[in-house]
Amino acid sequence: MTEAWLLLGREDCGLCEEMLEALEALSQELVLPTIERADVDSDPEWQRRYGLKIPVLLWAGEPIATTRLDPEEIRRLLRKRR
Repeated sequence: MTEAWLLLGREDCGLCEEMLEALEALSQELVLPTIERADVDSDPEWQRRYGLKIPVLLWAGEPIATTRLDPEEIRRLLRKRR
């Protein structure tokens, strides 16, 4: 898997840290793409679309998780895309 996932959030965002920790825990059982992080406010389009719904995990530009990570949904998406 070469395509990185992008986690949009903000500094000092507790939910953002929780999602990152959940992804790290999930990576102990599954091979996940690289997780890149970006500030949602660094891009006007991201800020407009996701500014009030962070954290947002994007895969190929599409949101796959918003505010909380659903491990079962991530497993399903990974199976579907393989």
